[in-house]
Amino acid sequence: MPEDLGSEALRRALAVCRPAAGLIVHSDQASQYTVTRFKGLLARHGAQQRTSRRSSCYDNALPGTTHAESFCSRFKAELLDGGSFPGLEESRLEISHYIAYYNAERRHSTLGY
Repeated sequence: MPEDLGSEALRRALAVCRPAAGLIVHSDQASQYTVTRFKGLLARHGAQQRTSRRSSCYDNALPGTTHAESFCSRFKAELLDGGSFPGLEESRLEISHYIAYYNAERRHSTLGY
């Protein structure tokens, strides 16, 4: 994965959302989250980075975030399946349909299917 990908995504999110100082950014230990540019963006915006221990994806999660991580995992596996969207409008439409399906129809392992 390109090192600038994480920095550029963070830069855009910070520009749009303009969060208050104290923002906590969760990431793993991949190189795109440890480069100077990414860490500099965090510092300039008063944000903190939390990373998990190696091979422990739930290590840096706050209470209740494991469900979000589960959703993201399923989203990537079921909707994207290694692919991508052809454009922004298609992605918005497909994502909104998937969220509606995920919340209302999809069987969940934590509910015994």
